Amino acid sequence: MQYTDTMNETEGNKTAVVAIVGRPSAGKSTFLNTVCGEPVSIVSPVPQTTRNAIRGIVNTSLGQLVFIDTPGYHESEKKLNLKLRSVTEDQLAGADCVLYMIDSTREPGEEEKMTAELVKPHAAKTVIAINKTDAPDSKPDKSSTFLAAAIPDIASERVFRISAKNDTGINDVLKALYSIAPDAPKLYSEEFYTDQDVGFRIAEVIRGQAINRLDQELPHSIYIDIADMEMKKEGKLLWVRAFICVEHESQKGIVIGKGASMIKTIRIESLKALRKIFSYRIDLDLQVKVDKNWRQKDTVLTKLIPQQ
Repeated sequence: MQYTDTMNETEGNKTAVVAIVGRPSAGKSTFLNTVCGEPVSIVSPVPQTTRNAIRGIVNTSLGQLVFIDTPGYHESEKKLNLKLRSVTEDQLAGADCVLYMIDSTREPGEEEKMTAELVKPHAAKTVIAINKTDAPDSKPDKSSTFLAAAIPDIASERVFRISAKNDTGINDVLKALYSIAPDAPKLYSEEFYTDQDVGFRIAEVIRGQAINRLDQELPHSIYIDIADMEMKKEGKLLWVRAFICVEHESQKGIVIGKGASMIKTIRIESLKALRKIFSYRIDLDLQVKVDKNWRQKDTVLTKLIPQQ
């Protein structure tokens, strides 16, 4: 999407790091991909898909916004989820602006109250997007009432009703963020829309293709290990060996599928998605291995969710 021509402002030099915060499945990744015009973050109906602080870069006539898609904030004492919550909290503290997204199709419950409490101390730098207003079961008035009580310090002029999926109301959100962004030089060149490295992007594409095809609980039990990468044919081909790692031996067969049908589909669809991202060809050797109870291993969690 191009937002530069619709800003109706003179050339600006505003730059801000914007942390996107919200409950799982509030539409944070969809918003990020919409404003960047590229598949920066995994979009899935599976909650807690995002595991890292994913950066997406938006350049307009007003300046540059560097969005950070944080993991969905929710209550859990599991080691993986506690680490994901710490990623969100750390990004909030260091951001220039905060975009708090709320799902208008869901009742504001305890998780929403907890998220609002997390945002409340940062009200002066926060813009709110009430998302999914295109849905038949959307109740934006109920969301507005909740927000007015939970975070009264945020002016109504910084609360917007949007549809990230349909690209509705996005410009208004961007303008509001620019209005509170500091004057500063750009952090990235204008041709960048993300700062993710090649290995991470490939792993995220594979994980995205896998989690949208596997049973409901299994997506949380997998991670992608990029074991080897080698550029060949004078930079025209990148060879990659990657493993879909599961927690238990019984899960391995599910990921492989009957006659290796599932792993083959994940590989083929990953290659299709990667063709749209990279200028060179990808040759993907994709396998499955067991890393027993990896979600309880600090060494694995630190590798997957490094300190930001």
